[in-house]
Amino acid sequence: MESFFYQLLLVGIFLVTFSLPSSFSAVPTRHFQFNLEWKKVTRLCHTKQLLTINGKYPGPTIIVNEGDNVQVKVTNRAARNTTIHWHGVRQLRTGWADGPAYITQCPIGTGKTYMYNFTVTDQRGTLLWHAHYSWQRASVYGAFIIYPRMPPPFSAPVQDHIPIIFGEWWNADVDAVENEMMLYGGGPNVSDAYTINGLPGPLYPCSIKDTLIQTVERGKTYLLRIINAALNDELFFAVANHTLTVVEIDSVYTKPFTTSAIMIAPGQTTNVLLTANQIPDGMFVMAARPYLTSVFPFDNSTTIGFLKYNTTKLGREKPPLPPSSLPSNLPSMEDTAFATNFSNQLRSLASTDYPCNVPKEIEKRVITTIGLSLQDCHVNETCKGYRNKRFYASMNNQSFIRPSRSVLESHYLKLNTGYASDFPEKPPNVFNYTGVDPVAENINMNPEFSTRLLEVPFGTKLEIVLQDTNFLNPENHPIHVHGHNFFIVGRGFGNFDVYKDPAGYNLVDPPERNTVAVPVGGWAAIRINADNPGVWFIHCHLEEHTSWGLATGFIVKSGPESSQCLLPPPSDLPPC
Repeated sequence: MESFFYQLLLVGIFLVTFSLPSSFSAVPTRHFQFNLEWKKVTRLCHTKQLLTINGKYPGPTIIVNEGDNVQVKVTNRAARNTTIHWHGVRQLRTGWADGPAYITQCPIGTGKTYMYNFTVTDQRGTLLWHAHYSWQRASVYGAFIIYPRMPPPFSAPVQDHIPIIFGEWWNADVDAVENEMMLYGGGPNVSDAYTINGLPGPLYPCSIKDTLIQTVERGKTYLLRIINAALNDELFFAVANHTLTVVEIDSVYTKPFTTSAIMIAPGQTTNVLLTANQIPDGMFVMAARPYLTSVFPFDNSTTIGFLKYNTTKLGREKPPLPPSSLPSNLPSMEDTAFATNFSNQLRSLASTDYPCNVPKEIEKRVITTIGLSLQDCHVNETCKGYRNKRFYASMNNQSFIRPSRSVLESHYLKLNTGYASDFPEKPPNVFNYTGVDPVAENINMNPEFSTRLLEVPFGTKLEIVLQDTNFLNPENHPIHVHGHNFFIVGRGFGNFDVYKDPAGYNLVDPPERNTVAVPVGGWAAIRINADNPGVWFIHCHLEEHTSWGLATGFIVKSGPESSQCLLPPPSDLPPC
């Protein structure tokens, strides 16, 4: 584990103190100050005002220890509402600190402050934090690192920890991009560049100076903490001439395996070991490009950085010009076979110290379709979607509408307004979801707009089957579940068969995650121990799809014991 001095270097401007808050047990508390503020940032020879935290793009790294209480004071100094989500932190009984706007809190208004207060319990590794209001995640995001209590179960000693955070850059104002998309119902403009640690790299115009160069020492092994914070794209990543050993996903240790590249969806994290063992030395390309599973426009460009051996004579101040070819081990943009094989290799460590507590039996199964759909254009309305209709997205034909008051607050106060707890537990129609042309047959093309969630008792062993659809086109959807980790017990292509497919489930060492990439034209079955009381958002982590309504949520009712109940709301909870 790094020294305390090294931790302070990584934390940067943050002040780390220790106290004993009255609402938590006697554990160390780490204090952080987040100021949402505008800052001029230049990329691709284009200067714009960018929303940032503390003037940093990407935002500052949060580093804590497993078991720490965390208090982040967020002050909004911009003329925009905002919230912050601690992606993957399970928020045990502290749903008020989870962050999604109008689900667990109302937004933090201009000039206002809110203290996010939670404890990191039984989690260690790499997560992320990001804004959870509108499309602010385009620039408001950063790494969330949890040092473990015990040494990690890696066979190789690790020399250093290197964050690799993918993002997207728009020359345009992302608020304007989203607003136009919602106004006319068409697809949004794609980003102008992908970034690694906020830097596009030399394959983009005017960006040679904005290139990540990571220095390593020959013979040393490094832990790359890889985070996909991009708004709308799954990504492939590879390092030329190097192999990667996967050891952790979404802050859960895995059975290690070696791979030439990885696929990582928005919201996911992957820790890999890389050994600097190439001869001769030099600078090796690190590259990320999209995994394309949709017919809709994508940014089909590639962001690159360089892995520089410290013995090379190439100067750090003069990054090399764009290479004539990308790493041969970087998958092609449509390589579903690689993405499938990579996902199939992921397994929980399932050791004595880190057991795999997958529910062997379930008490409720919910089957939900996910995908895009069309809405008829109203009279005197201009629609720019397919066939002059309006794009929307839905789960079981329900397109999610955020209420004007947070669902968690309404639930806690027992207000029967703003939402319903009757989310349909199966699709309204049964047909060939991945093979039929719903447009031609006019199946489920006008979704119902609602705020319908699933409600379950505390402790329910819940299975959710996520079925991709060919409404417009099949697509790989990264579905994120707030407040809980889950186990991916099954995946497949085509239509889920409730009578046959469960027989092939992995109930021994399935991967444990908080975000699952549902296969394009296929399905994924996840199992959840619903043991965290509160209201928890479930949504596609492609921001455009969430805007269109590809979301729902579930309510876990409090249990009979005081330790199984949601804590009361904090006094500074933002009002609507």
